[in-house]
Amino acid sequence: MTVRSAGILLYRLGTTSQQTGAPQLEVWIAHMGGPFWARKENQSWSIPKGEYLSDEDPLIAAHREFAEEIGTPAPEGDYHRLGDFRQPSGKVITVFTAESDFQPDQVVSNTFTLEWPRGSGTVSSFPEIDRAEWTTEQDARSRLVKGQLPVLDALVRYLGPGPAAQDESGHDNE
Repeated sequence: MTVRSAGILLYRLGTTSQQTGAPQLEVWIAHMGGPFWARKENQSWSIPKGEYLSDEDPLIAAHREFAEEIGTPAPEGDYHRLGDFRQPSGKVITVFTAESDFQPDQVVSNTFTLEWPRGSGTVSSFPEIDRAEWTTEQDARSRLVKGQLPVLDALVRYLGPGPAAQDESGHDNE
């Protein structure tokens, strides 16, 4: 049986690029918590997501999981389904996106328990995510786990060419 997760990838057009003069695409991503990810930056971030049951609406599940991992409800918005993305583990993530300037006061994730160090007999609680933030789409490409890079590609396709993809004459550079 395929394990299914649902998640939300928020985006915004942030600060203007000095190179193109166009607003940069930024995405809201979360750093995975726990001792394995503690000292890692590259390929240790994820979109806020979590598992759901086959009889559950994936958008409702995505909102629930976002609230559990971030500690505040996902912002209201016009959510669009980006697609279903099979991960290297075989899990399938259904991802929704919306434009937002989400600015929570703080990030407080739910927790999980783990024996750490392994074999020590000491069981501790760790947050599922330890922080979340806005980052440029380009930076997200090195920070997200590799299996989620197709989600960024789908977001870029969904948004279509913008001012950054055109030269001064208004013609596409592609």
